Amino acid sequence: MLAIAQFTPLFLAILICWIFSVCVHEFAHALVAYWGGDRSVVEKGYLDFNPFKYIHPVTSILIPAAFLMMGGLPLPGGAVQINSAALRSKHWDALVSVAGPASNFMLFLLLAVIVHPSTGLIDPNAAQQPTWATVAGAMCVLELWSVLFNLIPIPPLDGFGILEPYLPHDTVRQVRAYGMTPLILIYFAFNADPVMKGFKNACAGIMDWFGLPFETTWRCYNYALFGSSE
Repeated sequence: MLAIAQFTPLFLAILICWIFSVCVHEFAHALVAYWGGDRSVVEKGYLDFNPFKYIHPVTSILIPAAFLMMGGLPLPGGAVQINSAALRSKHWDALVSVAGPASNFMLFLLLAVIVHPSTGLIDPNAAQQPTWATVAGAMCVLELWSVLFNLIPIPPLDGFGILEPYLPHDTVRQVRAYGMTPLILIYFAFNADPVMKGFKNACAGIMDWFGLPFETTWRCYNYALFGSSE
């Protein structure tokens, strides 16, 4: 995962698709917040699906591009400001956090259908896929990674947001006092071979459960980022 990606038109297509994915993720947070009682998301323009409402030039483009170039998961992304006090209950608060990873999982399922062997659109054993299939396969990997990574229960990830409404205030305050440090440590821990191997095995297990060969999407990911089908 420490290999350097190639900045090619294919890589650029992946980055554009990822930015769109970030918008879907943040839109899902805002939509569930609206359903839960936070009307401020309308005033802030979060329900217009306007990318410029979510995208920050540094955290949504430059940093993700740099992480992708290093062969890693393109986090962080956008962000929406939710008024938790306006939500009807702590359960809605938790659901707002669930919505982000859920949207990524839905995107994964959509992409998985496109490149699934049962559709007959691609040859899963081919060393190289058509460009559209390569992008779809690579995004399958990235979307599923995003789901699993975001569910890690540390701030500011959604996994912690799901638990936060049910935790004592003192615990939340103590955990958040560390700021971004736990996230940075976790992120770079993913470059350790044992951690990455376990993460890859988890992704492979989920894809295999859906009948989608992980080898196929992994070849797409490697080709899109590194120009190699290994």
